[in-house]
Amino acid sequence: KWMCKYHIVFTPKYRRKIIYNQYKVDIRDIIKQLCSYKGVEIIEGHLMPDHIHMLVSIPPKMSVSSFMGYLKGKSALMIFDRHANLKYKFGNRHFWADGYYVSTVGLNEATIRKNIQEQEKHDIALVQTTRWTGGSDCATGGVDFDDALESGRECIDSRLALMEEDGVKLLRRLKFKILKWKTMIK
Repeated sequence: KWMCKYHIVFTPKYRRKIIYNQYKVDIRDIIKQLCSYKGVEIIEGHLMPDHIHMLVSIPPKMSVSSFMGYLKGKSALMIFDRHANLKYKFGNRHFWADGYYVSTVGLNEATIRKNIQEQEKHDIALVQTTRWTGGSDCATGGVDFDDALESGRECIDSRLALMEEDGVKLLRRLKFKILKWKTMIK
Protein backbone atom coordinates (compact mmCIF):
# COMPACT_ATOMS: atom_id res chain seq x y z
CA LYS A 1 0.00 0.00 0.00
CA TRP A 2 1.33 3.40 -0.95
CA MET A 3 1.02 6.60 1.04
CA CYS A 4 1.70 9.68 -1.09
CA LYS A 5 -0.11 12.55 0.60
CA TYR A 6 0.31 16.19 -0.34
CA HIS A 7 -0.93 19.54 0.93
CA ILE A 8 -1.70 21.70 -2.11
CA VAL A 9 -2.75 25.36 -2.31
CA PHE A 10 -3.60 27.20 -5.53
CA THR A 11 -5.31 30.47 -6.44
CA PRO A 12 -7.42 32.05 -9.17
CA LYS A 13 -5.63 34.42 -11.53
CA TYR A 14 -4.81 37.78 -9.89
CA ARG A 15 -5.99 36.16 -6.64
CA ARG A 16 -9.50 37.38 -7.38
CA LYS A 17 -12.06 36.62 -4.67
CA ILE A 18 -14.24 34.63 -7.05
CA ILE A 19 -14.81 31.36 -5.17
CA TYR A 20 -18.17 31.97 -3.46
CA ASN A 21 -21.88 31.03 -3.67
CA GLN A 22 -22.72 29.16 -6.89
CA TYR A 23 -19.14 29.30 -8.18
CA LYS A 24 -17.93 27.69 -4.95
CA VAL A 25 -20.35 24.76 -5.29
CA ASP A 26 -19.51 24.23 -8.97
CA ILE A 27 -15.75 24.48 -8.44
CA ARG A 28 -15.96 21.99 -5.55
CA ASP A 29 -17.96 19.54 -7.69
CA ILE A 30 -15.59 19.94 -10.65
CA ILE A 31 -12.50 19.33 -8.50
CA LYS A 32 -14.09 16.25 -6.89
CA GLN A 33 -15.05 14.90 -10.30
CA LEU A 34 -11.60 15.42 -11.82
CA CYS A 35 -9.85 13.89 -8.80
CA SER A 36 -12.03 10.79 -8.97
CA TYR A 37 -11.20 10.41 -12.70
CA LYS A 38 -7.48 10.23 -11.88
CA GLY A 39 -7.86 8.06 -8.77
CA VAL A 40 -6.81 10.88 -6.45
CA GLU A 41 -8.41 10.82 -3.00
CA ILE A 42 -9.33 14.16 -1.42
CA ILE A 43 -8.68 13.67 2.28
CA GLU A 44 -9.48 17.25 3.26
CA GLY A 45 -10.32 20.35 1.28
CA HIS A 46 -11.45 23.90 1.83
CA LEU A 47 -12.43 26.56 -0.70
CA MET A 48 -11.68 30.11 0.39
CA PRO A 49 -12.82 33.15 -1.64
CA ASP A 50 -9.32 33.61 -3.12
CA HIS A 51 -7.58 30.23 -2.80
CA ILE A 52 -8.09 26.48 -2.37
CA HIS A 53 -6.47 24.19 0.21
CA MET A 54 -6.44 20.45 -0.46
CA LEU A 55 -4.96 17.49 1.35
CA VAL A 56 -4.82 14.77 -1.29
CA SER A 57 -3.48 11.28 -1.77
CA ILE A 58 -1.99 10.94 -5.27
CA PRO A 59 -1.03 7.53 -6.71
CA PRO A 60 2.76 7.13 -7.05
CA LYS A 61 2.48 6.52 -10.81
CA MET A 62 1.44 10.17 -11.23
CA SER A 63 3.62 13.17 -10.49
CA VAL A 64 2.23 16.10 -8.53
CA SER A 65 3.03 18.49 -11.38
CA SER A 66 1.18 16.41 -13.98
CA PHE A 67 -1.81 16.08 -11.65
CA MET A 68 -1.90 19.84 -10.98
CA GLY A 69 -1.57 20.61 -14.69
CA TYR A 70 -4.49 18.29 -15.38
CA LEU A 71 -6.58 19.61 -12.46
CA LYS A 72 -6.07 23.32 -13.18
CA GLY A 73 -6.36 22.95 -16.96
CA LYS A 74 -9.48 20.79 -17.09
CA SER A 75 -11.19 22.61 -14.22
CA ALA A 76 -10.67 25.97 -15.94
CA LEU A 77 -12.29 24.65 -19.12
CA MET A 78 -15.19 23.17 -17.16
CA ILE A 79 -15.69 26.35 -15.11
CA PHE A 80 -15.80 28.48 -18.27
CA ASP A 81 -18.25 26.03 -19.85
CA ARG A 82 -20.60 26.33 -16.88
CA HIS A 83 -20.10 30.05 -16.31
CA ALA A 84 -19.47 31.73 -19.66
CA ASN A 85 -19.60 35.21 -18.07
CA LEU A 86 -16.27 34.55 -16.33
CA LYS A 87 -14.51 34.53 -19.70
CA TYR A 88 -14.79 38.31 -19.77
CA LYS A 89 -13.18 38.71 -16.34
CA PHE A 90 -10.38 36.24 -16.89
CA GLY A 91 -10.07 36.15 -20.66
CA ASN A 92 -8.41 33.52 -22.80
CA ARG A 93 -9.51 30.65 -20.53
CA HIS A 94 -6.94 31.35 -17.81
CA PHE A 95 -8.88 30.89 -14.58
CA TRP A 96 -6.05 29.77 -12.30
CA ALA A 97 -2.84 31.65 -11.52
CA ASP A 98 0.46 30.11 -12.60
CA GLY A 99 2.03 27.86 -10.00
CA TYR A 100 0.86 26.30 -6.76
CA TYR A 101 2.16 25.45 -3.31
CA VAL A 102 2.76 21.81 -2.45
CA SER A 103 4.29 20.03 0.52
CA THR A 104 4.50 16.36 1.38
CA VAL A 105 2.57 15.11 4.36
CA GLY A 106 4.17 12.64 6.69
CA LEU A 107 3.42 12.20 10.35
CA ASN A 108 1.91 15.69 10.63
CA GLU A 109 -1.29 14.84 8.71
CA ALA A 110 -3.56 15.63 11.66
CA THR A 111 -1.99 19.08 12.05
CA ILE A 112 -2.42 19.88 8.37
CA ARG A 113 -6.04 18.67 8.39
CA LYS A 114 -6.74 20.92 11.37
CA ASN A 115 -5.06 23.90 9.65
CA ILE A 116 -7.14 23.39 6.50
CA GLN A 117 -10.36 23.12 8.52
CA GLU A 118 -9.59 26.27 10.52
CA GLN A 119 -8.30 28.31 7.57
CA GLU A 120 -11.50 30.32 7.19
CA LYS A 121 -11.62 31.19 10.90
CA HIS A 122 -7.99 32.29 10.72
CA ASP A 123 -8.59 34.50 7.67
CA ILE A 124 -11.63 36.16 9.29
CA ALA A 125 -9.67 36.82 12.49
CA LEU A 126 -6.83 38.27 10.43
CA VAL A 127 -9.17 40.68 8.64
CA GLN A 128 -10.75 41.78 11.91
CA THR A 129 -7.43 42.52 13.58
CA THR A 130 -5.82 44.22 10.59
CA ARG A 131 -5.61 47.97 10.78
CA TRP A 132 -6.50 49.92 7.69
CA THR A 133 -3.55 52.09 6.81
CA GLY A 134 -2.80 53.94 3.67
CA GLY A 135 -1.07 57.07 4.86
CA SER A 136 -1.61 59.46 7.73
CA ASP A 137 -5.06 60.48 6.49
CA CYS A 138 -6.28 56.87 6.30
CA ALA A 139 -5.09 55.33 9.54
CA THR A 140 -7.46 54.18 12.24
CA GLY A 141 -6.25 53.85 15.76
CA GLY A 142 -8.21 50.74 16.71
CA VAL A 143 -8.96 47.24 15.62
CA ASP A 144 -12.78 47.41 15.53
CA PHE A 145 -13.83 46.00 12.17
CA ASP A 146 -16.74 48.43 11.62
CA ASP A 147 -14.54 51.42 12.45
CA ALA A 148 -11.83 50.11 10.15
CA LEU A 149 -14.37 49.57 7.38
CA GLU A 150 -15.77 53.09 7.77
CA SER A 151 -12.26 54.53 7.84
CA GLY A 152 -11.45 52.57 4.70
CA ARG A 153 -14.52 54.01 2.98
CA GLU A 154 -13.52 57.54 4.03
CA CYS A 155 -10.01 56.91 2.76
CA ILE A 156 -11.30 55.67 -0.59
CA ASP A 157 -13.63 58.67 -0.87
CA SER A 158 -10.79 61.11 -0.16
CA ARG A 159 -8.52 59.33 -2.66
CA LEU A 160 -11.25 59.42 -5.31
CA ALA A 161 -11.70 63.16 -4.74
CA LEU A 162 -7.95 63.69 -5.20
CA MET A 163 -7.97 61.57 -8.35
CA GLU A 164 -10.91 63.57 -9.69
CA GLU A 165 -9.03 66.84 -9.07
CA ASP A 166 -5.96 65.40 -10.79
CA GLY A 167 -8.15 64.29 -13.70
CA VAL A 168 -9.60 67.78 -14.11
CA LYS A 169 -6.10 69.28 -14.08
CA LEU A 170 -4.95 66.75 -16.67
CA LEU A 171 -7.92 67.56 -18.92
CA ARG A 172 -7.13 71.28 -18.69
CA ARG A 173 -3.52 70.61 -19.70
CA LEU A 174 -4.63 68.44 -22.62
CA LYS A 175 -7.07 71.10 -23.85
CA PHE A 176 -4.31 73.70 -23.66
CA LYS A 177 -1.94 71.47 -25.65
CA ILE A 178 -4.60 70.73 -28.25
CA LEU A 179 -5.28 74.46 -28.69
CA LYS A 180 -1.55 75.07 -28.94
CA TRP A 181 -1.19 72.36 -31.62
CA LYS A 182 -4.16 73.74 -33.55
CA THR A 183 -2.58 77.20 -33.63
CA MET A 184 0.72 75.71 -34.76
CA ILE A 185 -0.96 73.83 -37.62
CA LYS A 186 -2.72 76.95 -38.92
